[in-house]
Formats: sequence, C-alpha cells, structure tokens
Amino acid sequence: MSEPDLNLLVALDALLAHASVAAAARRLGLSASAMSRTLTRLREATGDPLLVRAGRRMVLTPHAQALRKRAHGAMHEARAVLSPLVAPPDFPALRRGFAIRANDGFVEAFGAPLIAAITAVAPHVRLQFMPKLEKSAAHLREGAADLEIGVLDAPDQSGPEIRVQALFRDRFVGVVRAGHALAAAGEIDAARYAAFGHVVASRSGRARGPVDEALAVMGLERTVVAVVPSFPAALAVARASDLIALVPASYLLGNGAAHAQTHAFELPVSTHGITVSQMWHPRLDADAVHRWLRQTVLAVCREKLPL
Repeated sequence: MSEPDLNLLVALDALLAHASVAAAARRLGLSASAMSRTLTRLREATGDPLLVRAGRRMVLTPHAQALRKRAHGAMHEARAVLSPLVAPPDFPALRRGFAIRANDGFVEAFGAPLIAAITAVAPHVRLQFMPKLEKSAAHLREGAADLEIGVLDAPDQSGPEIRVQALFRDRFVGVVRAGHALAAAGEIDAARYAAFGHVVASRSGRARGPVDEALAVMGLERTVVAVVPSFPAALAVARASDLIALVPASYLLGNGAAHAQTHAFELPVSTHGITVSQMWHPRLDADAVHRWLRQTVLAVCREKLPL
C-alpha cells in the first residue's frame, strides 16, 4: 500500500477553504490548470468529488464539508510540528530529571552550587549524578545520561557525533596532610618531593604517569606506595598519612572542612594542564531545557575556574 502524498494536504486545505479552483490556485501561487490536476489527484485519493459545479460556481460535497475543519486542523498542526520552538520553557512549573555522568571530585567541587543554580530557576528539576566508572559515549548515545563531564584524552574518544564544550582548565597539585614536613616548607624542590612516599589515583591501577617522566629527566624517581581508584580516595589517604597525593586543583574547591586538614602545593616539575568538558548527544542540541542546563553548568564552572 503506497503512502499518501502529504503535499496534497496543502492543496486540499486551500480548495476546501475557498470552494474555488481559481481562488485556491492564487493562494498557492499555482496556475488554474495545475490546481485542476491537483483536484483530480485529491478526488482519486479521497474517493470523493470534493467540489462539484452548481450553476456558475462550485460547492463542497458533504464529505468535503466534513473534511474542511479536519484538513485545516491538520495543516495547522503540521506547521507547528515543522516550526521552531519559540515559546520559552515554563521553568517554575518544569518537572524533569537530568542524569549527569561525573566523577566524585566534580560533584564535591561543583555539585552544591550547580544544584542551587538549577533549583533557583526550576525548583522541581532533579539532578541525578551518575558514577563515571569508564570513559564511554554509550551512555549518551543510548540516552542513559543527558550530560557527561570529564577530560578527553584524545579528540575522538567521545565518538564523532558527540558534542563537546570546554568548561574550565585544571592543573595537578601535590597535597599532604596538615602538619606534614612539606606543609611547613617554602618552595618544594623535586628532590624533596621525590623523597616521600606517594599515593596515586588511577581507575586502571596504573602507578606511573607524566610526573614520573618529568622526574626521570632530572634523574629522580618517586616511590608509589599505594594506588587508589579515585582522587577523593587519594586525598583521604594523604590526610591520614605522610604520603603525598597528586590531584587536580579543582578537587580542593569542595568539602572545605576536609580540605582544611590538608596542604596543597605547586608541583616542582612541569606537567600539562587538563581541560574539563561537558559532552552531550546531538539529539539534545535544540532542546531548550537541555540548552539551559548546559548554560547553567558552564556558568557555575566558569565562576569558580576560568577556561
């Protein structure tokens, strides 16, 4: 069974509105002969004459009269479907949930101000922060997550279709407990840094990284005593031991009470900075509410850390 030609709906609406082939032709910018041919196709499609001659004018058949309002309503609805959304969302009445994949450090640093900024505009919106156990675009593609926040190790790591927007620049710093021998020191050189034991955060269990490569150039090597799965875990170990943790500076923005027990310092070796981005699937590009969510995340992050 062949699909109907929906372009005929435009002509049907004009013909039923004017009950005149000539008037409908003028409205659509067609010739009278072209509109007559279209009327023939409409008669074949509907199985009804639609317009019949009554003296010197044409009148609608009973079936055409029954179709008149439906045809006009269908045209109105079709135009609405194919038109850009112009009405802004009603944020005070909005009831919607967003799933955001992010690590614990981001939630600690930005979770509270982000929740406050969202609920100040849309009090019934719920944010669900999901654990980010691996880097994968599958959650965005499948709709399990609305937004993902993290660092891309490679430009194509998120997938070719995934949208990416940089939020802020971050850097790694060393952290020790308050009262640690390094906490009272002035500028910490590479030799003193390497002399202490270290706790490293790595989901994959990897113990070495750019810091070790930079130390090796100086003929130095640090001793990694423990590998933990997350930066918050590394901070917890450093607070309760003499080990040095290596964490992004942004992780020190949240949980002020806990971080008051620590001392952060600039690394004595040079490492590359990192860019934290937000990522989403292109099907949400034009969604007005999702666009507001992205803009809010960007504003909250930029207020604390610049790009």
